[in-house]
Amino acid sequence: MLEMRPDCERCGTDLPADQGGAFICSFECTFCADCADAMDEVCPNCGGELLDRPARVGEALKRHPAGIERRFKG
Repeated sequence: MLEMRPDCERCGTDLPADQGGAFICSFECTFCADCADAMDEVCPNCGGELLDRPARVGEALKRHPAGIERRFKG
């Protein structure tokens, strides 16, 4: 199950689990759409491809809430 990190690692933008707009690599590094575009959809941490993160909604989100640890180091 995905960790569903709550923010962009690069700029700190909030990325709610129940909405689109987040991009992740295979290690779940998480970035907003603007930052992913600026990095040509390549993760700066591992060099992997950044892909759309699926949303988690409804009962699934209630049973398995999104992560709360923010990764932005700002």
